[in-house]
Amino acid sequence: FSKAVCFKAPYFASISPMVEDLRPGFCAARLKKQRKVLNHIGTVHAIAVCNLAELTAGVLADATVPASHRWIPKGMTVEYVKKAATDLRGAATVTPLPIFGNAPFGMPVLVSVTDTAGDVVLKAMITMWITPRK
Repeated sequence: FSKAVCFKAPYFASISPMVEDLRPGFCAARLKKQRKVLNHIGTVHAIAVCNLAELTAGVLADATVPASHRWIPKGMTVEYVKKAATDLRGAATVTPLPIFGNAPFGMPVLVSVTDTAGDVVLKAMITMWITPRK
């Protein structure tokens, strides 16, 4: 499944993510600490961590938004909390699940990325712009 996600959105293959859990309103994925995602000080690069956050939010949107609507990321606010020195787990949530009507709206997706000790390394809020399909 993770490879299929990366085939559809090739840029995400740069972090080799592994989707672990997916249901409407929730997505979790892992990123292994490996050379290709490291920065000059040997920790996971901040943008690689952002890619994990955007991946989980996007896969969540695919699982949450009905076929009658479409979505696109509209904005992302990020807080880097701690250096990312280990493998990482990103978890995206939408609570409560929105009602999908005829009016476009922004769906806020909260993402938390944690290290192997369970400490938060990044917090993000990604707004998905939801519109009915034409």
